[in-house]
Amino acid sequence: MHPFTPKDLKHSLDRLKGPVRRTLWGMRAEVAVRALWPLMAVVLLALAAVMMGLHEVLPIEGLWAAVGLTVAGILWAVVYAARSWVRPTRVDAMLRLDESLPGRPITALMDDAAIGDGDAASMAVWRAHKRRMAERAAAAEAVPGDLRVSSRDPYALRYVAVLAFGMALIFGSVWRIGTVDDMARGGGDALANGPVWEGWAEPPRYTGKPTLYLADLDAGALDLPVGTLITLRLYGEVGALEVSESVSGRVAEADPEAPPQMSFDFRVNQGGTLAVDGPGGRAWDIAVIEDQAPEITILGAPEVSAMGEMRLPFAAKDDYGVEAGEAVITLDLVSVDRRYGLTVDPEPRPEITVPLPLPIAGDRAAFEENLIDDFSQHPWANLPVTVAMTALDAAEQAGQTAPTQMVLPGRRFFDPTAAAIIEMRRDILWSRTNLAQTAQVMRAVGYLPEDIFRSDTTALRLRRLIARLETHARYGLDPEIQDDIAQDMWDLALELEIGDLDDARERMQRAQERLNEAMKNGASDEEIAELMQELRRATEEYMQQLQREQAERQDGQQQGQQQQQGETMQMTQDDLQRMMDRIQELMEEGRMAEAEEALRELQEMMENMQVTEGQQGQGGQSPGEQAMEGLAETLREQQGLSDQAFRDLQEQFNPGAQAGESQGNEGRNGGQGRGQSHEGQQGQGEQDGQQQGEQGGGGEQRPGEGQGGTEQSLAERQQQLRDELSRQQGNLPGSGTPEGEAARDALDRAGEAMDQAEQSLREGDLPGAIDNQSQAMEALRDGMRSLGEAMNEQQQNQQPGQGTQESDRRAQQQDPLGRSQGTNGATGTDEQADLGANPSERARELLDEIRRRSGETERPELERDYLKRLLDRF
Repeated sequence: MHPFTPKDLKHSLDRLKGPVRRTLWGMRAEVAVRALWPLMAVVLLALAAVMMGLHEVLPIEGLWAAVGLTVAGILWAVVYAARSWVRPTRVDAMLRLDESLPGRPITALMDDAAIGDGDAASMAVWRAHKRRMAERAAAAEAVPGDLRVSSRDPYALRYVAVLAFGMALIFGSVWRIGTVDDMARGGGDALANGPVWEGWAEPPRYTGKPTLYLADLDAGALDLPVGTLITLRLYGEVGALEVSESVSGRVAEADPEAPPQMSFDFRVNQGGTLAVDGPGGRAWDIAVIEDQAPEITILGAPEVSAMGEMRLPFAAKDDYGVEAGEAVITLDLVSVDRRYGLTVDPEPRPEITVPLPLPIAGDRAAFEENLIDDFSQHPWANLPVTVAMTALDAAEQAGQTAPTQMVLPGRRFFDPTAAAIIEMRRDILWSRTNLAQTAQVMRAVGYLPEDIFRSDTTALRLRRLIARLETHARYGLDPEIQDDIAQDMWDLALELEIGDLDDARERMQRAQERLNEAMKNGASDEEIAELMQELRRATEEYMQQLQREQAERQDGQQQGQQQQQGETMQMTQDDLQRMMDRIQELMEEGRMAEAEEALRELQEMMENMQVTEGQQGQGGQSPGEQAMEGLAETLREQQGLSDQAFRDLQEQFNPGAQAGESQGNEGRNGGQGRGQSHEGQQGQGEQDGQQQGEQGGGGEQRPGEGQGGTEQSLAERQQQLRDELSRQQGNLPGSGTPEGEAARDALDRAGEAMDQAEQSLREGDLPGAIDNQSQAMEALRDGMRSLGEAMNEQQQNQQPGQGTQESDRRAQQQDPLGRSQGTNGATGTDEQADLGANPSERARELLDEIRRRSGETERPELERDYLKRLLDRF
């Protein structure tokens, strides 16, 4: 061990200079606060008394007594400070720093060995001890000073002084300190006996401007908001001071018998002058700051959701902030297409008045907001209207937009029968004289109920509704009954449009029909997106129902008989997702004819479909066996990529080598070192990939299969293999067991090694990539070994047949967000999140929903733990 020399001691002490210096300054601040707090308290109390004008109202005897007490207090505080002041030294700071460290290492560094100077072993121990103390001293940090003086000020007099001074700053005046000099020179009597005045200018509270003390303001120009309250108070000899003003706009009537006025209160309504005439008086030229009326504008056309909700953007501004606003919607009768039930004059209806939303927090001087409301059930829905918005400020001034013409948004119905009922509902709300005609049309709509309605209940509701219409057409209709019938017609139309379906297949077919009608009727993009999302949800539920039905089929013979009953089609979730993505893409591009054809193909495929996930088509494989097979294939692919990287490294040192000439280089595809040659010929790796795709039934190609080196770089194929491993990790069985966790840890190491190999390949570092690939293969072997142990342990703990039932039951579960769990029932999901047209907004909504659910204590603890892990991750 290197001996601890004086040079090391000096180096250790030099490193303590900074902490010691900061500790010394803290000690000095501590001494100053403890010694000077009485002086500061006395000075603050004296200043507060002067700023509040206490010396102006006390009699002369009391004033001199207060001055005497103040001087005595200052002298006592100075004596106290002198007796309490102890100047700290550097040694004191070092001792305090040493006391804050364990073992007092600074003192140990300054000590010398008392005995054992001649003993080499003792000195070695002593040097080791000093080196250890030097290490502790190196971690020293400055000790802050203790600025608390509660032990010296048990009654908290210092806080009383600070509070008094703060109140004087708010309610008093600093200018009053200057009057003490006048009193010292004998002007106190004149001030006490002569005329004085006070005045305040208080702007309206909504302006946010402070109150002005007029006695502190010099004469001259003064800008005040309109509505400012002027308050003046005169003291002393009556009539010695007079007030004149022309800012209120009022005309004062002179009354010679009235006593002179000593107080004045009026508001500033116009520009003019304000003067206090007499000894010590002042005059101001007041300019009025006008309060501008608010401005409001409609920013564009309304945005309409598929469910009929309107979002109308607007902007408003005001010099002091908008206080309230409203939108008034009026029927534009001139622009209404007066046909069918609208030919008669409409019944009078009041305008629609909707309060405008305002920012809850922040500045309202200028903002943009959206008026969001649903007018789908209003009689004017989908009819021309005019919209006028009004904004109000605190002075009750109004700003209004020009009437804007628009069609009042409402929900659109794509089912023909539902659309007809909604149109008849509009007619009876337009005028009760349309009752007879409406009843006839409704009876025509329900002529063949078995061809229109899916249930007898719906047909019965329509017949009862027609009977009510015919009855009231003969005997009259009250407004209350009119609204009741309109609500029944709305509910019936909703049932026809959405349906009350319990069967997943019927729900999916219904969603397909609505989407098809929407494309034919020229629906908006928002409506198409909403209906497409509904189709996705209905299809997912139908797929889950098929999965449950297949899981319940335990008799292999029954399955064989079922597969012989006509043609069936096998599709994976990914295949179905791609088809729906293609339909949505065609609709977004405006290619409706192709989208309708693709939707028709999807309907035909769903009519006769058998659902498969992963490699279930192979039959009989447990989740563990599927995971082992997938990992084995990944290991083979990684071996092939490593072999190819090694061959490329050889070719760097043999540039003239042709295909297959570098010591067994048989291609570039990478499957066990075999595959396509340099010229792009199909090799063994591609053939194996095709055979596996045919056997798997899924049609899904693994990374590296069937892709030659001329198509993809090694780094891209390494990345695909890494993605495939991530997918396999999500479906790994054995969760919660030591063996299963060991397998997951090994696969995590393999994934990290693959990432490093990809990075090395992109940088052209072939030797580094080969090393990382070797580590990945070793980790994959460890993971497969641990997974095999987990499978054996699970088989020993399960009863016969229990594993399959448990897997089927877990496959039916959904996670707390409503998604089906991943393949083999593992934690996670194989589904891709559909974030809609605005991924950022959808992601924010999902996070808010996760936070809300994680805070609900009534949810199971397992679900809440899962939600918290999601929040920690994202």
